[in-house]
Amino acid sequence: MDAPGRGRADDIDPADQWVLNPNTGEYELRLTPSVPQSAAVPRPRAAAPVEGGMTRGRTASPAAPGRDVPPPRRRRGAPVEEPLPGRRGRRPVKKTSKAKKALLWTGGTMAFVLVAGAGGAYLYIEHLNGNITSVSDDGASTGGFQKDKAINILLIGTDKRTGSGNEGYGDAGSVGHADTTILLHVSKDRSNATALSIPRDLIVDVPDCPTTQEDGTQKIIPGTPGVRFNTSLGQDDRTPSCTARTVTELTGVKPDNFMVADFNAVKTLTTAVGGVDVCLAKDLKDPDSHLDLKKGTQHISGETALAFVRTRHAVGFGGDLSRIGLQQQFLSALMRKLKSNDTLTSPSKMIKLAEAGTKALTVDSQLDSINKLKDLGLELGKLNVKNLTFTTVPVIDNPAEKVKATVVVNPSTGQQVFDMIKNDVSFTEVKNQKKKEAAAVAARLKGAKSAASEVRVRIFNGGAEAGSAQAELEYLQNDEGVVKSENAGNAPAELAKTTLEYAPDQADQARRLADIMGLSGSALKPGKSFTNSQGLPTMTLTLGKDFEDAGVSLTAPTKAPEGVQKSTADKVECAK
Repeated sequence: MDAPGRGRADDIDPADQWVLNPNTGEYELRLTPSVPQSAAVPRPRAAAPVEGGMTRGRTASPAAPGRDVPPPRRRRGAPVEEPLPGRRGRRPVKKTSKAKKALLWTGGTMAFVLVAGAGGAYLYIEHLNGNITSVSDDGASTGGFQKDKAINILLIGTDKRTGSGNEGYGDAGSVGHADTTILLHVSKDRSNATALSIPRDLIVDVPDCPTTQEDGTQKIIPGTPGVRFNTSLGQDDRTPSCTARTVTELTGVKPDNFMVADFNAVKTLTTAVGGVDVCLAKDLKDPDSHLDLKKGTQHISGETALAFVRTRHAVGFGGDLSRIGLQQQFLSALMRKLKSNDTLTSPSKMIKLAEAGTKALTVDSQLDSINKLKDLGLELGKLNVKNLTFTTVPVIDNPAEKVKATVVVNPSTGQQVFDMIKNDVSFTEVKNQKKKEAAAVAARLKGAKSAASEVRVRIFNGGAEAGSAQAELEYLQNDEGVVKSENAGNAPAELAKTTLEYAPDQADQARRLADIMGLSGSALKPGKSFTNSQGLPTMTLTLGKDFEDAGVSLTAPTKAPEGVQKSTADKVECAK
């Protein structure tokens, strides 16, 4: 259907392109309004929700360009099938659309940086692929998320002004700094996730950053110690890959992928879903962000939504940390809206999400297609939002400043939060099979322990720093009395986690060594015994990439430290 009174085809709202074909009784998507009867796609029909919040609908592939969709044909001589009394006729059984689930959760991923994200793999894929902008990861990522591993996605919102109507936001002429940054960790079993906000004013060491130039050559942008985190992007021509390297330097977690968006994203996404509801404990008014909202539940979208997430002066102490809390509340509301049937059963909203998300999004070179975004969306779709925790890097005021303007990582709790993410530990209690498995693993540490002098072990280096096996050997022998130990050299393969393999009759030895080294129950691997250089039965200790230094405990935290701010996406909280 042509849109009267509009200009270029690019200006047409995709939701206005659905038309009813009188021959088939189906809705069709006209991709080129200027050409009558252009390529058409059957419209997915809204239906009643089924278990899990999904709907039953039909997906379809685009027809050949330039051809009409003909009415269904009846075989010659076949009788006309009449509908049963009281029924409108038979329709084919509809299958649950995985593409819708991917669309939802890719949209949810982008929501974390106040952007619209959508998979929309079943709608004009090439058109959506053309919307996506990608930049090199410069080797700063793991090479992309994997379906059988935990996922770490770095989400970056910049303060760069693009498009009309954004003159009142951000710094004039900004090259686009890391203004809103979240490290999203999704557990290996997809039962829980943590969204860790990184304050823009956090003092960090920005490392040297190998960066791909426009001509394809590489340039190393020198690092800078002791600067604001937000300068890891934009400053000195730093790209998002440099922000990823800075996050790795800070947390010890290497992102699998990164995504970037600017101010326009929050406006387009909230408009696409029809707005979100936020709760206000007081009136919020901020002339700088053009915000003026009354106490109570407010429905916001577009310009008002952007003003809401950008305000600092209207909440808390008027700083960036107060704004982070407000943004987390907004994102929780947005996630709930994206999960609602009101969104899932609305074809027009799904289309708008696909358009808004792919236009607002810049991704790394390992995540540069709709199909890759769809696969990521399907992985995220396994997550229940009640086990999605928002938290912030624990910080304290910078002690080096008289006038407090920046913050530093809290030395008593910050590392524990980072270690929870590195070790795939949930911030929420996950009541499922995982809890039973964890109890069984923990039981490996319970029981008698042999004397340290009776522990016989050979030590391999399986990914730790060079010399680690020898350093640990000397520590065990000289400081802990584990004299029946030997350096076995490099392991056949690298491991992410340190492991100790032992035979059933060596369990008491394994428990003693675990106690000395701070090994968790999951690090203990019941298996078989090997022989050492004297031909005697021995356990095998393989030092993984998590090994820091001889004598440093490998015990991973099991819960968030006291005092760390956190909230879950399923709870409604009111901005104060």
